[in-house]
Amino acid sequence: MPQNITQPSNQIKLTNVSLVRMKKGKKRFEIPCYKNKVLEWRSGVEKDLDNVLQIPNVFLNVSKGQVAPHEDLKKAFGHTKVDDIVLEILNKGELQVGEKERSAQLERVNREVIDIVAGKLVDPKTKRVYTTGMIEKALDQLSTQSAQQHDPAKSHGSGTATPTKDGEANGAKPNEASKALPKWTGVTTTKSAKSQALEAMKALIAHQPISVARARMRLRITCPTPILKQTIKATAPKKDSTDEQGAEEQKGTVKDRVLGYVEQVEAQDVVGEEWEVVGFVEPGAYKNLMDLIGTQTKGRARAEVLDMAVMHEGD
Repeated sequence: MPQNITQPSNQIKLTNVSLVRMKKGKKRFEIPCYKNKVLEWRSGVEKDLDNVLQIPNVFLNVSKGQVAPHEDLKKAFGHTKVDDIVLEILNKGELQVGEKERSAQLERVNREVIDIVAGKLVDPKTKRVYTTGMIEKALDQLSTQSAQQHDPAKSHGSGTATPTKDGEANGAKPNEASKALPKWTGVTTTKSAKSQALEAMKALIAHQPISVARARMRLRITCPTPILKQTIKATAPKKDSTDEQGAEEQKGTVKDRVLGYVEQVEAQDVVGEEWEVVGFVEPGAYKNLMDLIGTQTKGRARAEVLDMAVMHEGD
């Protein structure tokens, strides 16, 4: 018998593959993609579909090379246009990734979350920011506490209950007040870094493993009134945004755009031919505000830092 078995010439061997799956009409459909390219496509970094798809077809089972019959596509999607179905699966399907790829993605999201939190929280006494290492350590502490609350056996080694101040024994259900506090259980790849950073900040402020408060800059912004009603169209930040991913295209007046950066207005008035507003701006938005003032008002508007203030949640 021959010792070497050759691979059939008509069989396609897929390597370096990530599967995107979608279950529809009681059937599971798959498309084979290149690793790391699916997320780049969904974020808009990759524009060329040929760089994303290994084979531009829909499968019932990629590993077995089982192509989805037209009858199944018609029943599940209502049509048999393969290109449109591939795009729907690519954009909305569930991405299957390997352990290494999943770990790398989780680490990337974790770094993004920590960077965002470190830029938004300060020590309320010194008004100085914390290092990313200190923020990471505080979040690890919160996630450990949350895990122990879900598994009392880990936090209570002995079976003997010890009375607490509230007259309860260790291992008893937490009171309603503790249940209402925000929890932090660690990052996940199913949510955006921005939304998870907001959850992390709420938990840090509520539990205070280190002394933290939301950071704000108190500014006085002045602008000639004739400029205020000028219409401009450019990229402006959404509320609680910290980077370009939190930006959106907006059209409005200079006044609308300036106030879009001010999270809390303390006072505003018109004196003569000059409009003045005093309010709180997040430090991460300060540079964009200064760019707006410099480009759209040609330097005729001004922003003056009055204080590096802090605001606690609920202020």
